[in-house]
Amino acid sequence: MTKPLLVCFLLLLSHLASYGQWLPVNKKATPETRNLYANLKRLSQKGILFGHQDALAYGMGWKYEPGRSDVKELVGEYPAVVGWDLGHLELKKPVNLDSVPFMKMRAFAQEVYANGGLNTFSWHLNNPLDPGKSSWDPMDSTIQHLFKDRKALKRYKSWLDEVADFMKSLKGPKGELIPVVFRPLHEHTGSWFWWGRNHSSPEEYKQMWRFTVDYLKKKKAHNLLFAYSPDRFSSKADYLERYPGDNYVDILGFDIYHRLPADTSLTAQATQTFIKETRQMVETLRQIGQEKNKVWTLSETGLETVPLAHWWTQVLYPIVKDAGLSYALVWRNGRPDHYYAPFKGQKSAADFKDFYNHPNVFFIKDAAREQLYAPVPTQPKQAKN
Repeated sequence: MTKPLLVCFLLLLSHLASYGQWLPVNKKATPETRNLYANLKRLSQKGILFGHQDALAYGMGWKYEPGRSDVKELVGEYPAVVGWDLGHLELKKPVNLDSVPFMKMRAFAQEVYANGGLNTFSWHLNNPLDPGKSSWDPMDSTIQHLFKDRKALKRYKSWLDEVADFMKSLKGPKGELIPVVFRPLHEHTGSWFWWGRNHSSPEEYKQMWRFTVDYLKKKKAHNLLFAYSPDRFSSKADYLERYPGDNYVDILGFDIYHRLPADTSLTAQATQTFIKETRQMVETLRQIGQEKNKVWTLSETGLETVPLAHWWTQVLYPIVKDAGLSYALVWRNGRPDHYYAPFKGQKSAADFKDFYNHPNVFFIKDAAREQLYAPVPTQPKQAKN
């Protein structure tokens, strides 16, 4: 072998080895799922994927109209990441807790995949001890009692069966399972959900997480990447207090929302504090991700009704810039008083276009060019224009 060929060969081996460590915790993960994981890490070194909850299902003043998205109508393309929620799937209801029919959700997820984007799923499940109670009805020691109550544990297993069946129903054009990010038992550093900090011990939470992952793997849901996403946290130790272990988590994330004070004279100061504290959390996440060889992300964020005209470039962008984050997802556009992405005529629309035009902020066309589900390319892709 000539010297130039040897150098090229060694560089190729080095390139492939650098992503060889990025493997899902499920050893039986599908090839597309393994590829996705390595590509999420690769792409995070170039920029960040932008996401929006329920983006294809509805927006401000419309529902279930093919080809629509509030984001697309502003910038000409869909978000790279679309979030969905499985709440009420466990109850065998035809629609989720936000009234999205699961049949439509499946079709939308297939569309996102076909277009080259990424689907993520959260799960606001009811309480397996008392199915009449929602995620937000606090019940202390639910997890502790769950593993002592045969009937309740059997019920929870049946709920996981529903999740596994739904995930396995997500098929691509060749019959392949569509890889997705699954984010169960989220925001657990808060206490608004029955699995939250004040309602379970760290060991109980870990037990619940591990049981959930093991059961879904047993049910052959081999297209899942598991994302761990607490809410606000104060330190590395705080973030890891309920961490179930490196063998049970693929993606490290956290949820954080910007909330403005009632006194508008304090808005600027409160916003700067939010940027500083959130960026500190991102840097802590980067440290943990690097130590554990995990992908890290901003799994939920946003400012309700986006009343700040330059929120995208002056608040969100400084938080995510050059942070190694895989993606950042803002919440849904549900009502005139409850939306997180801009739309035509919205106060921050012009600023969002500037955010979109940043070369290291990626939407679905960029994701498609990067071929998230294909083997890691041996040559770097051309940067976004």
